Amino acid sequence: MELTVGALGLPATLDLPAGPVRSGLVVLHGSHADRRSYFLYEHLARLLPPAGIAVLRYDRRPRADGHDVPLIAQTDDAAAALDLLRGQVGDVPVGLWAFSQGAWAAALTATRHPVDFLVLIGCSGVSPAAQMRYGTAEQLRRHGYGEADLAELDRLRGVAEGFLRGDVPRTTAQAELDVAVRQPWFPLVHLPRELPDAPGSWVDMDFDPEPIFAKVSGPVLLCYGETDGWTPIEQSLVVWRRAARDAELTVARLAGCDHAPTLDGRDDLAGVSPDYERVLLDWLRRRLPERRAAR
Repeated sequence: MELTVGALGLPATLDLPAGPVRSGLVVLHGSHADRRSYFLYEHLARLLPPAGIAVLRYDRRPRADGHDVPLIAQTDDAAAALDLLRGQVGDVPVGLWAFSQGAWAAALTATRHPVDFLVLIGCSGVSPAAQMRYGTAEQLRRHGYGEADLAELDRLRGVAEGFLRGDVPRTTAQAELDVAVRQPWFPLVHLPRELPDAPGSWVDMDFDPEPIFAKVSGPVLLCYGETDGWTPIEQSLVVWRRAARDAELTVARLAGCDHAPTLDGRDDLAGVSPDYERVLLDWLRRRLPERRAAR
């Protein structure tokens, strides 16, 4: 079923069970996986309806002037999607499934528009800036770079972040970038070659998820690939367990998976981990009511 979400009319697809509806979920996006056709979202649309679970996936709103979509805007769209889903499936439990950056938006949405459950894939418990420091350093390590390069990366990201916060002049930060682009590791660090004209372009860089996690209640499934190169897993779990006292946390560590729940770093439907499928279905089945009778 083709629908639209919110005031922006974001294109959406609702996949419904053939029989009675047991539950429903809304899909939230990774930062670079903004279309509803992304394979992880399509996978949910194939996997869950046969289990009685409706899946609503929609295109994330476009970036403005090259800037990422603010989390608060993602939350507004998620709330509109939840309202739309509830209007379609009626009085059944409704939750959010989210990947990577979308996990922050899902947790934030749940504190403003309560849901019955959360499924979060690769959820970071640290700020976006801290996560990017961790993730880019890990990329350098995996490509064989040593401590001197890691130290230079850390310094470079500090300068770039300082500019974005308004603490470092643009000329200073750009001069540092102009030198760094000559390094063979620069393509791994996810920094632009040319800084924006003014600071403040990354509005969520210092977003602290811990106070948001503290407001989350109900069942939460946290899935992490065992070798996740972008999320500081142990640090994130410390934050979740310290903050989310009212949540029922389940943690799944997926063998053979990195940041996405796929094997061998694949990014297609055939690469989705069978363990991830099993964990997700079993967790949902244990926490959702039996299918209601058809009316």
